[in-house]
Amino acid sequence: MASKLDHLRKMTVIVADTGDIDAVRRLKPQDCTTNPTLLLKAVSMPAYADRLEEALRWGRSQGGSREAIVAAVCDRLAVAFGSELARLVPGRVSTEVDADLSFDTAGTVDKARAIIRAYEALGIGRERILIKIASTWEGIRAAEILQREGIDCNLTLLFSLIQAAAAADAGAFLISPFVGRILDWHLKNGGGPYTGETDPGVQSVRRIYAYYKAHGLTTIVMGASFRNVGEIEALAGCDRLTISPALLDELAAAEGPLPRRLAPETCTDAPPRLALDEKAFRFHLNEDAMATEKLAEGIRLFVKDLRALRTLVAERLDAQTA
Repeated sequence: MASKLDHLRKMTVIVADTGDIDAVRRLKPQDCTTNPTLLLKAVSMPAYADRLEEALRWGRSQGGSREAIVAAVCDRLAVAFGSELARLVPGRVSTEVDADLSFDTAGTVDKARAIIRAYEALGIGRERILIKIASTWEGIRAAEILQREGIDCNLTLLFSLIQAAAAADAGAFLISPFVGRILDWHLKNGGGPYTGETDPGVQSVRRIYAYYKAHGLTTIVMGASFRNVGEIEALAGCDRLTISPALLDELAAAEGPLPRRLAPETCTDAPPRLALDEKAFRFHLNEDAMATEKLAEGIRLFVKDLRALRTLVAERLDAQTA
């Protein structure tokens, strides 16, 4: 009998949410996405010590300040992992811009261009890469610039229809609405218990999906940040879903039917089209306590892990030059 993962693959593009190269090789997803947390976890694993050593050797050969060298080594690590993932999946690999650039449009654009140049130097074209950018106003404006240059973007840390609408208006290739973190917020604030159907993160993605399909918006919806397979099953049929190896394994082990829950032709109760300038975006986002808090928290957590990665790299560089 076919597994639920087999059924899901027939209606949704499966993306692996991991930096673990062995897991990607085993699970064979279409695409792969990483973030600073996953990258930090990966480089801390003994299996990937050689990749860290190569980046450190390269870093010691570079000129400039210690801070600049550390940042360059971190970028090289991200591209090194991304390039290996790109050789394992037939589709796209998402690589994240530094989270401490989340409110810096020009800095985000410059960093994205540098990432693309690094991939191209390794023979991996921009058509294989998605640049992940936080869904702040500044990040969305950076994505608008990059999309015009043929650099496709994945707008992440997305928790609201307001962010999704602005991302589509900017021409973003893809958005990653976070299901599990929305659930986390509601549980922390006294909500629940929830089923897959009543899960507020699931309902948010369904609303965004309906908005996009009803208004003819071509930006791809990729549900992300899942806490359980019930959330995934409730979004079967979404354009793409990025799923951790543990949950992919759980779906692969589960047999039985998996009905399609999302389809363009069923989007009959879509929100009206929104017109958003900067003032409207900031006001409506501020009105949504969950989205405001989770966006800020997500940026802080990614910055924390980025700093931890930089500290690890700096300590290794210092140890080898002592």
